[in-house]
Amino acid sequence: MFILDLLLMLLNLTSSILCAMLSTVLRPRLKCIEGELCLITGAGGALGRLFALEFAKEGAHLVLWDCNTAANEQTAELARELGVRVHAYTVDLSQRQSIYDTADRVRREVGQVSILVNNAGVVAGRRLLDCPDELLERTLLVNCHALFWMTKAFLPQMKSKNHGHFITVASALGLFSTACVEDYCASKFGAVGFHESLTHELHAENLDGIKTTLVCPYIVNTGMFAGCEIRQELRSLIPPLEPLYTVQQSMQAILSEQQMICIPRLMYIPFLTRALLPWEANVATYRFMGGDTCMLPFIKNTEQKLSNGHIKYKYT
Repeated sequence: MFILDLLLMLLNLTSSILCAMLSTVLRPRLKCIEGELCLITGAGGALGRLFALEFAKEGAHLVLWDCNTAANEQTAELARELGVRVHAYTVDLSQRQSIYDTADRVRREVGQVSILVNNAGVVAGRRLLDCPDELLERTLLVNCHALFWMTKAFLPQMKSKNHGHFITVASALGLFSTACVEDYCASKFGAVGFHESLTHELHAENLDGIKTTLVCPYIVNTGMFAGCEIRQELRSLIPPLEPLYTVQQSMQAILSEQQMICIPRLMYIPFLTRALLPWEANVATYRFMGGDTCMLPFIKNTEQKLSNGHIKYKYT
């Protein structure tokens, strides 16, 4: 029995590698999501708004969540112009009961969510020892803990029909870390771990109709990390990502039911070297690229905004 299972595992391993290689060459088949009900968190932000518009173009009806009512309504109006039904809700993702109560409203007023895009994210933008505990907690609550509550709220309905799709917009900083953003890195590492464990659980229960996609982009030019810079000579090689490009690449992965995507593909390299190289080798590369100081200008910008009274939630 063991030998047979081993041979089957090796066969599946080989098949998976070959399929992955072919998918990089051949255009993958994209699924139709017309008529599906898609919930997007952080829909008032740059990425959330673009996700909403891209899903609307595919014919999905939308449920938009954000803590900023005005920005969320603006997204809703833009999406309605594309001819889909849109329902906007003001939700504080740092409050578990707010999530559960609003999820109940969605089920009563709209219906069953079949696509869940966990996109919302915040960052404190302060050095650890200078950061109020409340801001650190907020980052963990919105970026990580909310994934638990969102899943508990919407997974049971998906399981009942063995149909759905979970999308976690994490970050490259959930695969490898950088200095001075401990709250953000910890929350995104947590998001990646949560997403992967949930995926394994769905596979173990043979719920093959519920798909998952993990999105890990590099720094996106939304203003969330304004001022963040790597070594000057390398900035043209790894520039901040444009929001539209990031969302379009993510949509390609979602519609082709790809389990994970790093944007750009170059981000797979530090992900792999982190596991394969000695710690000192990774530190040497990190310092060469300016990774040890890249967040300092961002921290300075945040401190200036704080002193001017302009600090607000930084949603992706």
